[in-house]
Amino acid sequence: MDHTGAKSPRDSEVVMTQLILPSDANNLNSAFGGKVMEWIDICGAIAAQRHCREVVVTASIDDLHFHSPIRVGWIAQLRARVLAAFRTSMEVGVTVHAENPLTGERALTTSGVMTFVALNKDGGRVMVPPLQLDTEEERVAAREAEDRRTQRIARQKEAQAWLRVMAR
Repeated sequence: MDHTGAKSPRDSEVVMTQLILPSDANNLNSAFGGKVMEWIDICGAIAAQRHCREVVVTASIDDLHFHSPIRVGWIAQLRARVLAAFRTSMEVGVTVHAENPLTGERALTTSGVMTFVALNKDGGRVMVPPLQLDTEEERVAAREAEDRRTQRIARQKEAQAWLRVMAR
């Protein structure tokens, strides 16, 4: 038994299913990107919360890519899991696959990486459990998450200049 409090990425895994209705669609008869982003945010937050068992908030969304549309009447299946745990934050990967319910055809439609921060009841940051990396695939994903975190922190510092311009 692991006594470090570390948790497996599999313990955080979330699967959500959505039916694309006309109210979810744009004038091209496919899901609004913003609606898909909403589902991704919810799915990712559930995964982060499962890992730390605390309230979480979205800190950033990185590398959000729309690969193909999801048509009205099709099924969207979202999968999320924690890829890396830092001190008070976690990186979560989310994928969305679309399924044509009449043919069974499936395709990757959207993918993204998000960072969530764990908060206590007063809104202060709290430590998150470490991630127990059992497979080489999990170790590679965690190393890549570390690299993205370094890049994300650098971009946040660079953004200060344009934020000052926008504040005028």
